[in-house]
Amino acid sequence: MVRSPFRRGVAEGLPFLVIMVPFGALFGVLGVEAGLPIAQVMGFSVLVIAGASQFTAVQLMLDSVPAVIVVLSALAVNLRMAMYSAAMVPHIGAAPLWQRSLIAYFLVDQTYALSVSAYEDRVDWGVADKVAYFAGTALPVFPAWVGSTFVGAVLGARVPDEWALDFALPLAFLALVGPLLKTRAHVAAAFVSVVGALALVWVPWNLGLILAAILALMTGAEVERRTAARPVGTEQRT
Repeated sequence: MVRSPFRRGVAEGLPFLVIMVPFGALFGVLGVEAGLPIAQVMGFSVLVIAGASQFTAVQLMLDSVPAVIVVLSALAVNLRMAMYSAAMVPHIGAAPLWQRSLIAYFLVDQTYALSVSAYEDRVDWGVADKVAYFAGTALPVFPAWVGSTFVGAVLGARVPDEWALDFALPLAFLALVGPLLKTRAHVAAAFVSVVGALALVWVPWNLGLILAAILALMTGAEVERRTAARPVGTEQRT
């Protein structure tokens, strides 16, 4: 039986609950430990909806970093959303403004990775199908993030350290990136991003991540350009 794009999106978004729940709970715990009231912790998750930048901001707050540095660092980490948005334009750029506005709000690592991968596989989908699929991926992800943040904030410091909820952060990104490494360009970009991030860890305000991302984009584009210049049929998927 062929599933609708929306139902497929829901089904493929559900596995991320295994990661999103401990991830969100950990943020709730850290937010309370940083001295934020539950309302502000929830405001973070509802308005920002970006785990990496939220963790960055809270960690800097725990280190008593000036507020302006906290904001700039969080924005720097979140600049990847601009790249995500640019990648989505060819697929949903023709959608109505209100739909694009909602997509922009729910555009996070999980919904982006799932959507781009599905769009590449289903070239027969129209704009409406792609929007429906995206909505399906967001349906389980967003409530899980907000709900688990609330649970973590309520529990606060009562969560034992041995639970090690921080395992969810690297697992989340590994689960996102792995299925997308389909060509040499993808693998080259991923490799350069890892090496660049490690080499530029000394750059203040987490700007090393953005520089590494730019280097990775340039590398991927160059590999893609050289691949396209080769005779048809020579490109091999990894």
